[in-house]
Amino acid sequence: MKKVDFGKTGYKVSPIVFAGIVSMSEQQADSDRYVAQAIDFGVNYFDVAPSYLDAEVILGNSLKPYRKDVYLACKSTERRAQDAQKEFQASLKRLHTDYFDVYQVHSLSTPEDVEVAFGPGGIMEMILKYHKEGVIRKVGFSAHSERAALEALKLYDFDSVMFPMNWQLNMEQGIGNALMREKQKKGFALLAIKAIIERAWLSQEEREASPWPKGWCKPFDADDTAARMAGMRFAFHMGADVLIPPGNWECQSSMQDLYEQVAARPYGPEDEQLLTQRLAAASAHPFFKKDEGGWTAA
Repeated sequence: MKKVDFGKTGYKVSPIVFAGIVSMSEQQADSDRYVAQAIDFGVNYFDVAPSYLDAEVILGNSLKPYRKDVYLACKSTERRAQDAQKEFQASLKRLHTDYFDVYQVHSLSTPEDVEVAFGPGGIMEMILKYHKEGVIRKVGFSAHSERAALEALKLYDFDSVMFPMNWQLNMEQGIGNALMREKQKKGFALLAIKAIIERAWLSQEEREASPWPKGWCKPFDADDTAARMAGMRFAFHMGADVLIPPGNWECQSSMQDLYEQVAARPYGPEDEQLLTQRLAAASAHPFFKKDEGGWTAA
């Protein structure tokens, strides 16, 4: 898998990232196998978070033989430095590392999230301290609210942004357009999530009975490869540098396997036609709404 530039960081990374949730709640031997197969495939960027239950412990063990050869990213949902400090040290220990290649403020959603994270005693104070010391190499954030993302970008020159670049969200609501304009100006790396998501789950029962019970949204079916590839091409067409699969091995391995076909040509009319045809059914079950998080309309 050919490596790509990770924004302005100087990192050369795999265009498909290993999603830490893949290791969550798995047997250690299975996680070890998933990680080894991903690395054999060329994956060299791994993303995880303490909010993913036991994923740090399991993935940390799986990565022991490879740590010096991969980029490891972690993130925190804490908003205050004092709380984030404890979580940060625990993450280092669980992941058997003494530094993070990327560390992110996780899941910025509301105006309060942004205000507290960037205010006095906020998590950004801790992140910038460790960044200065070299314990955090690059600084990023994740968000599902585009308004939250845009506000955060006004307050710091981030190295990376993790955000849903999804065909349905963009076609119906224009989600991602404003963020892409900022990317063109600022040059941050964009990690796209939700590229192969089809719709929201219809019920918890559907989710639990599916092959993807760890997923927050329903991906295109495993045999619906044309739709998966169209969704991946759409995300790259929007401006994504790398894609993060939904958190299960089926989607992880599928996106790894499909990448070369996806990269063989740009997003085109046939992809547009396919996704437009799927839009009517999927739009009845959106999984995010513009300005989600209590923001007033721009």
